[in-house]
Amino acid sequence: MKILVPIKRVVDYNVKVRPLSDNSNVDLNNVKMAVNPFCEIALEEAVRLKEAGKVSEVIAVSIGKSESQEQLRTALALGADRATLVETDTLLEPLSIAKVLKAIVEDEKPDLIILGKQAIDGDNNQTGQMLGSLLDYPQATNASQLNLESSTVQVTREIDGGLQTLELSIPAIVTTDLRLNEPRYASLPNIMKAKKKELNIIPVSDLGVDTNPRTELLSVELPPSRDAGIIVETVDELVDKLKNEAKVIQ
Repeated sequence: MKILVPIKRVVDYNVKVRPLSDNSNVDLNNVKMAVNPFCEIALEEAVRLKEAGKVSEVIAVSIGKSESQEQLRTALALGADRATLVETDTLLEPLSIAKVLKAIVEDEKPDLIILGKQAIDGDNNQTGQMLGSLLDYPQATNASQLNLESSTVQVTREIDGGLQTLELSIPAIVTTDLRLNEPRYASLPNIMKAKKKELNIIPVSDLGVDTNPRTELLSVELPPSRDAGIIVETVDELVDKLKNEAKVIQ
């Protein structure tokens, strides 16, 4: 059984991003980049399934610039068997990413595709759903628990009323939530081994996929700064301001 895990290169979640001086985009100069945290969870789940003997191969795939090889090497160090980079100098939209992944899936024919529910830069939460529609595969989103059998996968997901468990026939698509697992750290020996693992690079143009954008980025701006708060001396003064100025109590 084979699992495909798409991953994305994003700004490290500890970094506070800022826009460029002309507000045309996010300033990525000298910024630490990392694997998208939700993608790490997806990869961890795939590796655990392999360690449990339920999966024979884990393939990591990324779509982006040449620098994304760094994140794919990280994925290899974390347990992926091989990796593929679909190289493009353009930041693709979720629909274009889904189309590219569809071409990869049709070539690799994995039994299961596990991907993060969203990337922390765009926060679109769209790629998995679009990929499921393009492939006509069953899918389960926001997985907090996963159990893989020979021909089905059971996925538990948190909903407003509690927990929902779905059973999907494979091949299937699962997107991961934060509670699914705790990703491991790559050990030094595995980092060294990852340098010798297979990493293929495919130009996006070779896939014959329409990646033309459907949206246009107009500007990137910081949220407006909040005014300083007011310090009050007594509870009575606080109640008076809440009642007469903020008008949030009667």
